[in-house]
Parts: sequence; structure tokens; C-alpha cells
Amino acid sequence: QVQLVESGGGSVRAGGSLRLSCAASGSAFSIYRMGWYRQAPGKQRELVAVITSLLSTNYADSVKGRFTISRDNAKNTVYLQMNSLKPEDTAVYYCKADRPFFPENYWGQGTQVTVSS
Repeated sequence: QVQLVESGGGSVRAGGSLRLSCAASGSAFSIYRMGWYRQAPGKQRELVAVITSLLSTNYADSVKGRFTISRDNAKNTVYLQMNSLKPEDTAVYYCKADRPFFPENYWGQGTQVTVSS
């Protein structure tokens, strides 16, 4: 079992920055692929960024060049640095841990990000 706790959300003006953190329980953090997803009101949850156990990253086109995902395996934590925020980035952001090819995935409770124009 893995428990995920997100933090770092809040309200900012357009053009501002936030850094989200997701702290994971357990000692096997490094083997998990970690991802950030978001869900805006009335919309489906979508992938924002993912980082594999080998530190390969992938981003949604809408955030490329503005967001950076990283992980610190010593701290069991994954981060999402969000710069040049736009009102359309407003959503609840969720952290997810999974292992490709294994029937195992975990979600955090989410953290609200609100960007005003």
C-alpha cells in the first residue's frame, strides 16, 4: 500500500508560480511511476506530467515549457513546479503512483490550484 499526500496548492494571479509536493508513504517509492493529474469543474481528469522510475518525463502539451516534474527518492516526494500559470490551469491537482504492467495504482486526495486573471 502507498499513501499519497499532496500539498502546495493555493491561489495565485496569472503569470505566477506554485510548487506542488506529493509525499508518499512506504519504502518502495523509487520503483513507482509518479504522475500529476488535474481535474477542472465539469471536465475529465487529465494527465499533466509523469516521471518514471528511470527519471524519464512526459508532459501534456498545454503545460510543456511551463511545468516541471521532479522526484526526490530519498524524501519519497514528487514535485510539480508550475510557472507562468494561466487561469485555465485552475483545477484540483492529484498525485498518482503506479507500476506499469502491475494492477496497482494509488491516488492522493488532491490539492486545489486557482489562477485568477
